[in-house]
Amino acid sequence: MVRLDLPVEGTGDEPDDRYRLAARTLAGWRSDGTLRKDPHPSVYVYEQTYRVPGTDTVRTQRGFFARLQLEAFGPDAGVLPHERTLSGPREDRYKLLRATGVNTSPVIVLFDDPGGGTGERLTSAASAAPADMEVIDDAGVRHRLWAVPADGEGASAELATGLVAAAEAAPVTIADGHHRYETALRYRDERRMTRSCEEDPAFDYLLTLFLEASGEPLTVLPTHRLVRALGDDGVADLLERAGELFDVTPVESSAELVAAFDAVGLERGGEGRFGLWTRAGGAFLTARRDVFAPSLPAGGEALRSLDVTLLGVALEQLAGLDAAAVAGGAIGYTKSAADAVAAVDRDDGVDAAWLLQGTPVAAIEDVARDGDVMPQKSTYFYPKALTGLLINPLEW
Repeated sequence: MVRLDLPVEGTGDEPDDRYRLAARTLAGWRSDGTLRKDPHPSVYVYEQTYRVPGTDTVRTQRGFFARLQLEAFGPDAGVLPHERTLSGPREDRYKLLRATGVNTSPVIVLFDDPGGGTGERLTSAASAAPADMEVIDDAGVRHRLWAVPADGEGASAELATGLVAAAEAAPVTIADGHHRYETALRYRDERRMTRSCEEDPAFDYLLTLFLEASGEPLTVLPTHRLVRALGDDGVADLLERAGELFDVTPVESSAELVAAFDAVGLERGGEGRFGLWTRAGGAFLTARRDVFAPSLPAGGEALRSLDVTLLGVALEQLAGLDAAAVAGGAIGYTKSAADAVAAVDRDDGVDAAWLLQGTPVAAIEDVARDGDVMPQKSTYFYPKALTGLLINPLEW
């Protein structure tokens, strides 16, 4: 699947040869039987069993793969985004999709089923028979997949119908895969120009993993910030002025911060609690929301209350880092609290590490429903869906 999803450019290749190589590889696998088409229209129940990073807690997450009908974003749309995309990744995914005509990786969306029927159906499917596919990845995550035929009659078709009905009852929120979704929209519009007479074409849909957000806890990890180019005076100002926006509790060592923020995957998040580590020391910080209020950006309450929104205000007011400075590379990112403080201690250009909690799932949905978008690097859903379990053909 790496050969299809991330083809490598060879020595002497033209810029787009790697996409054509992926297409040739795919065509060869189709013709020699490496890949086969499922004879039944199906949904695919998907289970991931994993250890929450930084803890000994094991969780099981279940969802299902199906096709999602594409539609443009808008106030009354059934598909809601929560972040902006970047042109480079969009163009890369578009060239791959145009060359291969298949979805190799899913978009992941959230939906709510307060009645709990989805969880019961997924558990039933996972316990009724051995998995059709099972693999443990390099991170120790166990992935299992069950095909649930949706055609005909009987328990299997009823289960598939029930899952789909729950997911389409209200708008869904994109959790991961905004670039792939926008790429699929562009591809659909292009194909419609040449095949406008085709009824219900496959390119009107894309491969999607549906996760029910109101049942068992989903794990959203934070992305910690690394601040560069402050200098000694800037670091001193950061620590001295932090009390203007936060309640400050100094720490004796970075180990206190790492211990507190390496296990935040178990916490709800969104409490306005941060860790700050610099070459001159560090502290636990708790946002004083009343002080932040006049400086928060326009948007709904869900966006304005996010920890990442508060941090953006703090970086601008305490360190002079506005949106242009962030776009210019003044901020780096890491998933590991330990790596963040180590980058400061190595004195290799990182002056301060800001440690965050994860963004609550409900807040992500609320931001999307308000029509707002979150700052970059606001969410990191864990674990990722494994590429290669399914391929969704848009041209066969």
